[in-house]
Amino acid sequence: MLSDLKIIDISTVLAGPSVGTFFAELGANVLKIENPNLPDVTRSWKLPSEDKNSNVSAYFSSVNYKKNYLQLNLKEEKDYAQFMELIRDADILISNLKFGDAEKLKLEDALLRKENPRLICGKINGFGSESDRVAYDLILQAESGFMSINGTSESGPVKMPVALIDVLAAHQLKEGLLLALLEREKSGKAKTVTVSLYDTAIASLVNQASNYLMGKEIPKRIGSLHPNIAPYGEIFKTADGDFITFAIGSDSHFKKLCHFLNVHELPKEARFYSNSNRVKNRTELEKILQAKIVEITTDTILSVMKMENVPVGKIQDLAEVFREPHAKSMIREEIIDSKLTSRITSIAFKWES
Repeated sequence: MLSDLKIIDISTVLAGPSVGTFFAELGANVLKIENPNLPDVTRSWKLPSEDKNSNVSAYFSSVNYKKNYLQLNLKEEKDYAQFMELIRDADILISNLKFGDAEKLKLEDALLRKENPRLICGKINGFGSESDRVAYDLILQAESGFMSINGTSESGPVKMPVALIDVLAAHQLKEGLLLALLEREKSGKAKTVTVSLYDTAIASLVNQASNYLMGKEIPKRIGSLHPNIAPYGEIFKTADGDFITFAIGSDSHFKKLCHFLNVHELPKEARFYSNSNRVKNRTELEKILQAKIVEITTDTILSVMKMENVPVGKIQDLAEVFREPHAKSMIREEIIDSKLTSRITSIAFKWES
């Protein structure tokens, strides 16, 4: 549906390139430009099992899909002239340049818009447009509070196993660029959309931020447990040795779970009668539930809870996840530089008439 849209992507790593992939999947013509001397660093971010001689890694492949590729050194006059020729009929430029590089490379918005007044500029930075700090997702997770509330009291601070701040920043930029396209349709004027990883991280604290701002309590590391709901996030072992978890979001859910486990008296007890009491006494509750759950098979629990509309899930590794037909349907494959690459689609919404 975006086949008339021309996008130039000079960004690297994860956030910016994933925005380019998003538009490419929607049909836009996306050209990824890399410096031949300093290509996207993620081409070298390889697992030990990956081919050391290939210039394509699994990490790089995850956020580069359906793009065309071109090598240009913008410090070279000839390459810069070719780049500016491409800018003249582009709709969007995606970048994540280091502080000061736009000036060094003559890529300031005003200069680019002299060539193309309709050019929308989408930019990602670390700590804001005026900061020269180098930013990686890990550092943002550390400084925005995410690591302080992730993990357990025994583990200490833990980063999330995906570059979630990058992922969320990409979503912020997608939203801003779509709005900029809409604005350009209405007014004919091009906008610059800037997203910082720091702002994205702080904005993504949502309920944990409000818990602190309103309750004045600093969130503690409680693993997968939910600070406001119980049982929610406790990990239980079944008779098969599998691990499952429940998201008991209401008193009704709790009563159904207790009925299934044949502990009918629990919802009537003062310590478990309400959600707030269950949160206070969640350790006792977990032990009682675990003693019952370990006697029941995983399939039985999942099937009965499904019928009762009680949220429960088996904790699966990625091999199990990608045995599921629906997950398989979200895999996208492409040959890049003679290498078969795979990734998950960046489009999770569906169009319905």
